[in-house]
Amino acid sequence: MTDPLYLFARVAGTPIAVRSEDVEAVVRFADISPVPGMPRHIAGLSALRSRVLTMIDIAALIDDRSASRLQGQLAIVADISGHSYGLIVESVSDICAVQQAPLPLHSPLSPAWAPFVQAIVENEGTAHLLVSLASFIDPALTAQAA
Repeated sequence: MTDPLYLFARVAGTPIAVRSEDVEAVVRFADISPVPGMPRHIAGLSALRSRVLTMIDIAALIDDRSASRLQGQLAIVADISGHSYGLIVESVSDICAVQQAPLPLHSPLSPAWAPFVQAIVENEGTAHLLVSLASFIDPALTAQAA
């Protein structure tokens, strides 16, 4: 049996981990077309390989502040419930196998992160919040993704 792979990134200054099977790609996108009337965390729409991605600004969802510069940012591309999304992150540091199983949450999380975090994954001495990408789209999907 092989060790699970995780993508390690940073959102709103916080290290996160995402299960690699939830990730289709990581891309640097150039253009986002805003959609009027959408909540602040819906950054807009972008194109990737002849398909439309709904761009989610995770930082705006977590702490109600938009990423300072959305154009040219990185996004984790994922297919969630049959729809394509780009989830904007500040940086991506690595994708690697982790031998240690995810650790349960023992201390209280910020209420802003609580709906999205499943466990803690340690990599190179740093604790990363294990998040479900689906939970950023619809918190009701968190239980399904776990």
